[in-house]
Amino acid sequence: MIPVPKGRLSLAGNLSLLMAMLFFAACSSGSGKPAARVVPVVAESADKKNVPLQIRTIGNAEPYNSVQIKALVGGEVEGVYFREGQDVKKGDLLFKIDPRPYEAALKQAEAALARNAAQAKNAEEQAKRYAILVEKDYVARDQYDQIRANADALAAAVEADKANVETARLQLSYCTIRSPINGRAGVVLVNAGNIIKASDLVMTTVNQIMPIYVTFSIPEQNLSDVKKHSALRDLRIEAILPGDETRPARGELTFIDNTVNTATGTIKLKGTFENQDRRIWPGQFVDVVMTLTTEPNRVVVPSQAIQTGQQGQYVYVIKSDMTAELRIVNPGRMFQNWIIIEKGVAAGEKVVTDGQLRLTPGAKVEIKNEKPPEGEKTEAENVKHRGTETESKTQSK
Repeated sequence: MIPVPKGRLSLAGNLSLLMAMLFFAACSSGSGKPAARVVPVVAESADKKNVPLQIRTIGNAEPYNSVQIKALVGGEVEGVYFREGQDVKKGDLLFKIDPRPYEAALKQAEAALARNAAQAKNAEEQAKRYAILVEKDYVARDQYDQIRANADALAAAVEADKANVETARLQLSYCTIRSPINGRAGVVLVNAGNIIKASDLVMTTVNQIMPIYVTFSIPEQNLSDVKKHSALRDLRIEAILPGDETRPARGELTFIDNTVNTATGTIKLKGTFENQDRRIWPGQFVDVVMTLTTEPNRVVVPSQAIQTGQQGQYVYVIKSDMTAELRIVNPGRMFQNWIIIEKGVAAGEKVVTDGQLRLTPGAKVEIKNEKPPEGEKTEAENVKHRGTETESKTQSK
């Protein structure tokens, strides 16, 4: 064999050297038998947790109360006394309609009442006098009956005039439009100087947003669980707002509709939120999480540990001798990144969460995310170390 100068190995020499290194690395130092293949994996321990039973869906925020403001009388809008988007209280002045025509109508009704009241008083006195005369046969009974009927008619006219006065006074009060609720005013749709008709145009809308509703729908098959748990306690609801997922708003279930929507197979529910910080806004879409109950001490594993094969769903469990065991499991529902295991895994057992495709039952494994005790080396490091020693010996030759 022709010697090759050091540092000038040929391509064939490099390949031979590499094959020799791989051969020596695969052999044990003492027996000469190939070492078992060690598969690096990521593993987590099965845990026991108190797992809430939750229903997740999408909801839409609605005002607790919403009032469309309309005028009950027609006329010219004299003034607008609030700003768009302003918070208003019950009784605050919003609009004013020119009251002069209604003031005149009130005065006219009051005058008619005074006139008829005077006539009714005179007719009543005359009827009393005729009652005495008819008892003494000084006047005919027909004449007395006519006087009595006239007095009664005038008395009825007085009552009608009183009603007209009340109506005119009420119409005058409608010229001043005040907020019927505490809330937030919307867009001004009618400005000063506009002529409006009674109950014609929406002038603005006042929405009550403290508290506020969040409306959502759930499948009808969940209705029995909701009814069962709501009968035992007030069900807690969380509304997760877009862009602010770390601070969910908390409320309570306050309404279950009395009919299932046959077109969608869902039923509508409402949750009430105090909304003191006004984070929830009418019309906003939110993620809704309704907690029915909490199941204690359930065995859970990370969801990525569950695999599906011909025999069903399974996990790889790492035994005490660092070998992988294929374990058929009966998984339950999912919570966050965990899956409840009804049967097949006990709390504390380590399950493989990454690297399952390289595993076979009984294979030796090394947990990559687990630090070895101080001073000890992992199996992969030992293999690497033996390979380095072999390479050094080969190069020295």
